Amino acid sequence: MFWKKKKKKKLVKMGRKLVTIANDHSFISEQFRTIRTNITFSMPDREIKTILVTSATPGEGKSTNAANIGVVFAQEGKRVVIVDADLRKPTMHYTFLLQNARGLSNLLTRHFTISEVVNNTDIANLYVLTSGPIPPNPAELLASTLMGNVIEELKKEFDIIIFDAPPLLSVTDAQILSNKCDGTLLIVNSGVAENESVLKAKSSLEASKANILGVVLNNYKMPLHQYYEQYYR
Repeated sequence: MFWKKKKKKKLVKMGRKLVTIANDHSFISEQFRTIRTNITFSMPDREIKTILVTSATPGEGKSTNAANIGVVFAQEGKRVVIVDADLRKPTMHYTFLLQNARGLSNLLTRHFTISEVVNNTDIANLYVLTSGPIPPNPAELLASTLMGNVIEELKKEFDIIIFDAPPLLSVTDAQILSNKCDGTLLIVNSGVAENESVLKAKSSLEASKANILGVVLNNYKMPLHQYYEQYYR
């Protein structure tokens, strides 16, 4: 094991408010636990360790969803690492208040080892690999053989690896990574995302032979009566 365990802190410091930390008994937190369960049982004959989280377009909440999904897997006792694979506009270091001087891009240019770039967080069992400095050739790095080697090394150390990737319709990065991961989650912002964009995103994943685990409908406003019907069902 590379990383020493930190003592538990009463206050978890976060740059971005995550509902699974701020209010883990809320209805939304329960929905993230439902996503966790659905992922676990989506392929009973095959273990899912690497999960790609992406969206069709920017601003649909993919990074926040990736972080919350990582938290609920860690709360279950799994050893989890969230990898910021957005080598163009990374944000995960802001979420967890981490430095981003070195990270994934350094691994892919052989400047550091995994043990030197993975960060502890204040959340038990949860680690973060930030993007590192923004490289001039993100797609080429993600498509490299070395990226496959990095994934295999992470699998030896962690139970669940969650990749936060750029939007599908902006660049090819998510398509490249989806082919290397066990499963992909598509985040769709309810009432904002256009049907045509979602269909194009789905087609691009299918073209890369991605294993689409499902779609997460973000910011959906459930009617109050429907909530109670579901709760008491």
